[in-house]
Amino acid sequence: MKKEEALQIHPVALAFLGDAVYSLYVREQLIKNGEDKPAIYQKAAARAVSARGQNELLQKTERLFTEEEADIFRRARNARKGSKSRSASVAEYNRSTGIEAVIGYLYLTNRYDRIEQLLGYVAVEPEKEREILAECKELKP
Repeated sequence: MKKEEALQIHPVALAFLGDAVYSLYVREQLIKNGEDKPAIYQKAAARAVSARGQNELLQKTERLFTEEEADIFRRARNARKGSKSRSASVAEYNRSTGIEAVIGYLYLTNRYDRIEQLLGYVAVEPEKEREILAECKELKP
């Protein structure tokens, strides 16, 4: 898709697509980085893909945005959304929508190299999930 066409798409729609691309990237990294139980993969993916996880990514990548990406981010962050997050603050949710919109835009404009560059900063930590699971098992009588 041409840039001009992609820029005409509502920023929340770009975020909808970006969320799927982001989730697929995280899941792919989990699979590539080792063999584990599906429950560990699910918990690690959920943590990375959450609004809080996306905000961690944003803190590492926002300074790398081009002017165009920063504009898309701001438009999506400030757009009206039809839902709210149950586990994140309004600010975190709005910012996560912004990063998702940037990823969605890059995907539609075939900028896979740029997506890989930005998502290379994602913290996918199945080790943390294994530790939490082990602690839960130890606490059970």
